[in-house]
Amino acid sequence: MDTETFRRHAHALVDWMADYMAGVEEYPVRASVAPGSIAAQLPEAPPEQGEPFEAIFKDFTDIVLPGMTHWQHPSFFAYFPANASPPSVLAEMLTSTLAAQCMLWQTSPAATEMEGRMMEWLARALDLPQDFRGSIQASASEATLSALLMARERATGDAANKEGLSSTGQRLAVYCSEDAHSSVEKGARVAGFGADMVRKIPVDENRAVRLDALEAAIRRDVAAGITPACVVACIGGTGTGGMDDVWAVSQIARSHGAFVHVDAAWAGSALILPEWRWMADGLELADSFVFNPHKWLLTNFDCSAHYVRDPEALMRTLSLVPEYLRTHGANGVTDYSNWSVPLGRRFRALKLWFVLRSYGLSGLQTLLRRHIELAKHAHDTLAAEPGFEITSPLKLALFTFRHRPEGLPEEELDAHNERLLTALNDTGKAYFTQTRLGGRYVIRFQVGQTNTETRHVNAALDLIRETARGFR
Repeated sequence: MDTETFRRHAHALVDWMADYMAGVEEYPVRASVAPGSIAAQLPEAPPEQGEPFEAIFKDFTDIVLPGMTHWQHPSFFAYFPANASPPSVLAEMLTSTLAAQCMLWQTSPAATEMEGRMMEWLARALDLPQDFRGSIQASASEATLSALLMARERATGDAANKEGLSSTGQRLAVYCSEDAHSSVEKGARVAGFGADMVRKIPVDENRAVRLDALEAAIRRDVAAGITPACVVACIGGTGTGGMDDVWAVSQIARSHGAFVHVDAAWAGSALILPEWRWMADGLELADSFVFNPHKWLLTNFDCSAHYVRDPEALMRTLSLVPEYLRTHGANGVTDYSNWSVPLGRRFRALKLWFVLRSYGLSGLQTLLRRHIELAKHAHDTLAAEPGFEITSPLKLALFTFRHRPEGLPEEELDAHNERLLTALNDTGKAYFTQTRLGGRYVIRFQVGQTNTETRHVNAALDLIRETARGFR
């Protein structure tokens, strides 16, 4: 494809993209295709000869698009948001055009230096501790793995990287609440701790980790000769938005010499709101912190902000620089490939720069406050609706509920609500997901999509009520 042909098709694609953004509500929120149906429409072997772009794009609209769940649909109330925005999309177009591999300063000086400055901007916006230094990772899971690796090296005196964890003769434990994200256990597996060494601590009625149970678990391990290596505190748990007491958790962890990582993947964005900064009280005692602008700050996936108190320790853990990757003649520069597990790095800072400049902090604050208000409206409406119960209180823009019709036995409620959720999602008019709360099956309702308005929330509430009536 020559550049003139590219120009013609690119203009057509931009028109399609703008139409998609304007008309995304016309699509069903969740894909309603059978497993294997997309693959069945794709040839088993690649073509021998090139095909016209028009044919390729027609197959995109006919085959691919029906198999997409539309995360940018304003009636997307599932999982957590992965909200985007026009400035971020435009920046991604530039990033793809430049097609740079930004692993080192010398491979793209602008990408490296902008990443450093954007991490400073975010730290100011969230009022993070002044000694935190940040980099952009692909996901919070990647940042949590990095934190666990740092904790492992601290606990073994940097011996695990060199000799292997088994050679140290130490057994290391990781502690988190039972509501913590699965990435903690997955990271513990990858880092060599082992899943059996992850202690999932009970939570209280507010879904915060129980401090007495945390202390007791650590003391049991110490008595058994097990080293407490890392404690993961959570701000905004995935299931119900539970928030640990970061200050108290950090005090306990530090008293036993454990590394403290704070996972605020979703809720961390709300720290740009002064009235919500209490969530991070005690963050000055933590060693590592992560939140995802790609969840709630209008920045396309992937963009995860990872901050550490001791960058040198992070680099000792992750840096491996053969001669062919050394930057010569540029002393004092930062190579962010030494701050992450992957060597390769995309120019993720560019879209963050576009978003922050396009909306400003006040624009982003207005958006988040609107989402929080809409979630409160949904929460209060369902709380007052006969036959429904709120199963976990509103946390920022997330709560859980279940339908509990009069006379239905307790043992049938899980299956009843599972059928209700399936029926809701099968309409294509809205999308919700579930979690387990004290063993009970409940439905999550979160508001965070960029363009969600009151009418979308009200339509979702009407859908819930109408669908539930058919299950009474």
